Amino acid sequence: MKAWVLGGPDELFLRDKPTPVPGRAEALVRIDAVAICATDLEIIHSGSPASIQGGLPFNKDFTPGHEYMGTVAALGPDVDEFAIGERVSVEIHAGCGQCKRCRQGMYTSCLNYGKPEKGHRANGFTTDGGFAEYAVNHINTLVRVPDAMSDAAATLVVTAGTSMYGLTELGGLVAGESVVVIGPGPIGLLAVAVAKALGASPVILTGTRNKRLAIGQELGADRVVNINDEDAVGIVRQLTGGIGADYVIECAGTEATINQAIRMTNRGGKICLAAFPHEPVTADIAHLVRNNIYVYGIRGEGRSATHRAMELMAEKRFDATRIHTHTFPLADLPTAIRYARDRVEDAIKVVVSNKHAGAIASAAAE
Repeated sequence: MKAWVLGGPDELFLRDKPTPVPGRAEALVRIDAVAICATDLEIIHSGSPASIQGGLPFNKDFTPGHEYMGTVAALGPDVDEFAIGERVSVEIHAGCGQCKRCRQGMYTSCLNYGKPEKGHRANGFTTDGGFAEYAVNHINTLVRVPDAMSDAAATLVVTAGTSMYGLTELGGLVAGESVVVIGPGPIGLLAVAVAKALGASPVILTGTRNKRLAIGQELGADRVVNINDEDAVGIVRQLTGGIGADYVIECAGTEATINQAIRMTNRGGKICLAAFPHEPVTADIAHLVRNNIYVYGIRGEGRSATHRAMELMAEKRFDATRIHTHTFPLADLPTAIRYARDRVEDAIKVVVSNKHAGAIASAAAE
C-alpha cells in the first residue's frame, strides 16, 4: 500500500509499506478519509506526544494521522461483529483490556499506554495511523457510519466524541447546567454543539476570531464573547446569576485562558482541560481550593463516547460539518497540512480523501 511516512521534523514521504494483516479481534480498514488534527501537526513538527519504540517518532517508518474513517476490507480470524464493505469510523485508542483503567472503560488512560506488546494501540500516536491506504484496527474501536453520513462528517466523530467524553463521562453534565467553552477550535466548536444537544443552558463560547464565533452560534451557542472586545468573566457571571458556570471546557491552552476558566467557574464547578499548553502555566490554585473547583484533563474519547456522538450526529442534533472547511486528496497531504497549520483561508478542519487511489500511485511515481 501507499502510506505517508514521517522522516525528520516536518518531513513526510510517500512510500510503499506492506498492507497490514488483521489478527484476532481486528479488521483491516480501507481508509477513505482522514481529518487533520492540531496534534498531528505537533507530532509532525516536534514528535511529541507520539511515542514510537519508546522515543520520538522520527525516522522510524511511522505513519501519523488519527481521525479517520473507511470501509472494512478484511477481517481477522473468527471476527463476525463487522462485515466486509461496512463503513466505519475509528476511535484512536484500543487499551490493553487488562489494566485497572481499561476495566473502568478509561482506555484512553491505559496504564500500559505505549506498549503494543501488552495490547495497547493509539492510532497515529504509538502505532501507525491513518495517512495511508489501509490500517488494522481492533474491533472495539470501530463505529458504524450511517449510509446518509458523508465521509468528511464521519471523520469528525472522534472530535465530537472527545467533547462528549469530557462533558458526560468525566464531567457528569446533566441538562440545564451551564457550560462555557474557551477557544473556538475544532474541539471547542463541537463541545458547543454537544453541550447544546445534551441540554446545557446557557452555552457560552469565548474566543478572538469572529468568524469562528459565528460558527459557534450556528452550532448552538447562546452567547459568544470576543475577549478582545468584552470581559468574558464578567459576562459569564452576568449570564449565570453572578455565580459562574457549572462547567468550563478550556480549549485554548494558555495561561491567561486557564486563569479565566478558574474565575468563570462557580463553587463546586468543574474545569475540563482539553488543550495541551506548550509552556508551564502559573494558575491561581488557591482560588480553586477555596471554591472546591474540580479540574480534570482529557485525552481522547474513552468509554465509547464516540458511539454516543455518532448517534447525535446521525440524528442530526448538530451539523459537525460546519467546522469542515477544506478537502484535499491524500496524495496532496503536504498541501492539506499547510492549510491546517497556517490556517490558510481560515481553515478549521481539513480533510484528506483517499477516494482516488490512482492519484496516490501517480504521485509516488513522480
